[in-house]
Amino acid sequence: MRLDLFNTTAFRLSVGYTLLVTLAVSVTLGSAYLLTERLLADEVDLIIDTELQSLEEKFARSGVPGVTDEINLRIDSWGRIGAVYMITDANFERIAGNVTHWPFDGMPAERWPEFEIATIEPGRRAVHPVRAAVRTLPGGDLLLVGTDISQGRRFAEKFRFATLWGIGLSTLAAALAGFWFSYKLARRVGEVTRTCQRIMAGETGLRLPVAGANDEFDALAVSVNRVLDRLEEQAVTLRATFDSTAHDLRAPLHRLRTRMDALLRHSPALEPAVHESIELALREVDHLQRTLATLLQIALAESGAPLASAASVDVGDLAAELVELFEPVAAAQGLALACRHEAPASVQGNRQLLAQLLTNLIENGLKYVPAGGRIEVAVRRLSDCVRLTVSDNGPGIASHNRVRAVQPFVRFGPTSKQEGSGLGLSLVAAIVRLHRGRLELQSNDPGLKVVVELPA
Repeated sequence: MRLDLFNTTAFRLSVGYTLLVTLAVSVTLGSAYLLTERLLADEVDLIIDTELQSLEEKFARSGVPGVTDEINLRIDSWGRIGAVYMITDANFERIAGNVTHWPFDGMPAERWPEFEIATIEPGRRAVHPVRAAVRTLPGGDLLLVGTDISQGRRFAEKFRFATLWGIGLSTLAAALAGFWFSYKLARRVGEVTRTCQRIMAGETGLRLPVAGANDEFDALAVSVNRVLDRLEEQAVTLRATFDSTAHDLRAPLHRLRTRMDALLRHSPALEPAVHESIELALREVDHLQRTLATLLQIALAESGAPLASAASVDVGDLAAELVELFEPVAAAQGLALACRHEAPASVQGNRQLLAQLLTNLIENGLKYVPAGGRIEVAVRRLSDCVRLTVSDNGPGIASHNRVRAVQPFVRFGPTSKQEGSGLGLSLVAAIVRLHRGRLELQSNDPGLKVVVELPA
């Protein structure tokens, strides 16, 4: 499994971190921009208000002629100070100033109205924004004082441009840092994931990588490695126990079978009933020996050890052989047993265990499917696996019971009262796990379909 960087928790955290940094920088720089713009406007308003108070005091002392003289004295070159003065009568007719006509439609409603004036500058005609204030003088005359704010606006535009660039660059830096962080984190998690998958695939000697950074990942890896060491010790102990148990059981069973076989061959003629009982007992002992050997190999598989005696096995040929072997039994029960297979359909596995798998599935069909039914074994080679399907038209297994059906000692239906241990499907599941395959129970509508996929 390859980790998708854009679908990891680390990437989501980095995106959230980037958004948080962007928000913080935007609020900081935006507040600085707005405060600076407000400060510049307040400074301009203070200058205008001071000029107005000075001219109003002059009017109080000398009237309109004094204000006119004062305005003419204050008017200087436009480009040096950008000051705007104008005094008009009540009908907005110009009396004095450096503005040729009243710039508003009537009396402006704003306290600090703005307008534009055109000027002739060397080589070009320019339009300048002006911020002004208007006061009504005693007698009805109007006094307008303003100042050119083009320089302040240029400064504000540059400040706004710098603010946007600052926000953009901060966002980019945060995004790059977050992406690098998520990449590093996803790579470490990917290494742990791949190692865990290899351990589950049978490489039990592997351990999680420790980067040496002494961070929480190293602490987690060290703890998990200790757990794996402990589990490996327990698995070794368990295998030793199974081997000892198998040895202790195999020897008495072998002696029992030998004595019973000798009893049949060397004793005087036995009564038919006694002879049949001994033969049945011999078959039971043979079955018990085979089951014991299979269970030991299954236990070995569950411990995580590699598959023993692995070789190339053609599942199609094996299925055809077993179907041919069971056809007389099926015909005697009134069942149709068929096989469809593609050749070659080879896997690396243990032929005896795969034969046990097929045998258990076929025997389950023979046990549960009523007379007149059909059992079909199909083998198909896919691109990356071999699919084995055993289907029938018997009573099947309810969907809510299919998970439990592969557990040991679990049986369903009226045939569960028949002789049996309920290990058939559990042995099949263990053999599939041993071969790193996949087992699924499906509905055959009606009946049961068992699908086994083994790596090709």
